[in-house]
Order: sequence, then structure tokens, then C-alpha cells
Amino acid sequence: MATGPPDSQARFGQSVKGLLTEKVNTCGTDIIALTKQVLKGSRSAELLGQAARNMVLQEDAILHSEDSLRKMAIITTHLQYQQEAIQKNVEQSSELQDQLNHLLK
Repeated sequence: MATGPPDSQARFGQSVKGLLTEKVNTCGTDIIALTKQVLKGSRSAELLGQAARNMVLQEDAILHSEDSLRKMAIITTHLQYQQEAIQKNVEQSSELQDQLNHLLK
């Protein structure tokens, strides 16, 4: 019977060793999963920051475009005034040409 207790102690030791190995493996797996999640979160924050920077650049481009459109509207109005003035001058020029031709006859 002297071999009985050491065998049960050996089995108990192996059982504890097996449980410890299982717990260590589980902890290792959990650490790997946690690391992946942290890296994923870090990447998400980086992408979010990059998206915010791109949004600011787009907003600046839109504001610049709006300013350009306002300036072009003003230029268009001035060109319309000039076109009307030129058209009136051409009409007056035709009338003056007719009057001059009439006087010269």
C-alpha cells in the first residue's frame, strides 16, 4: 500500500498541472485577443483622425469653391452690363452711320 498514496498524489499533481496548463493557455489566448482588440482600436482611432483631417481639407475646398463662385457671379454681372453697353453703342453707331450717310447724300 505504500505505492497507493504516491500514485494518487501523482495523479493529483498531473491533474493540477493539466489544469494549470489549460489556464495558462486560456490566459495566453485572452492576451492575444486583447492585443488584437487594442491594435484594432488604435487603428480605428488613426482612421478616424485621418477622416477628420480629410473632412477639414474638403471643407476648406468647398469654402474656396463657394468664394470662387461668388466672384464669378460678380464678374458675370459686370460682363452683362458691359455687353448691354456695347450693344447700345452698336445700335447708336448704326443710327449715326445712317444719319451720316443721309447727310452725305
